[in-house]
Amino acid sequence: MAKTNYQTIDEYHQVFSAETLERMQTIRKIINEIVPDAKEIISYQIPCFKYNGYLIFYSAYPNHISLSNPFTADFWEHFKVDLEGYKTSKSAIQLPANKPLPVQLIKEIVAFRKRE
Repeated sequence: MAKTNYQTIDEYHQVFSAETLERMQTIRKIINEIVPDAKEIISYQIPCFKYNGYLIFYSAYPNHISLSNPFTADFWEHFKVDLEGYKTSKSAIQLPANKPLPVQLIKEIVAFRKRE
């Protein structure tokens, strides 16, 4: 992968297909609606939103978009049932590109992270 030096989320978005861009813009809009005071930054060369610390990151890949953060044990317990069927790791949730974007789930995740 080529070295990048994104300075803004808009710069990050520019390198993706229209379909991926639309999905990322939907996620960005959700975050900004639920946490209007969140600050948009680039961290680790991916979009990040800060609100009393790191709120949530997202990043795009050929077959999915990841929501990421060092999620807490309480987070995983709360979303255990909702995340069945999604590929997850300690710090990421993969949202497959070949399935509809789970808008309501994303809203709930962002609201939960805001409360945390």
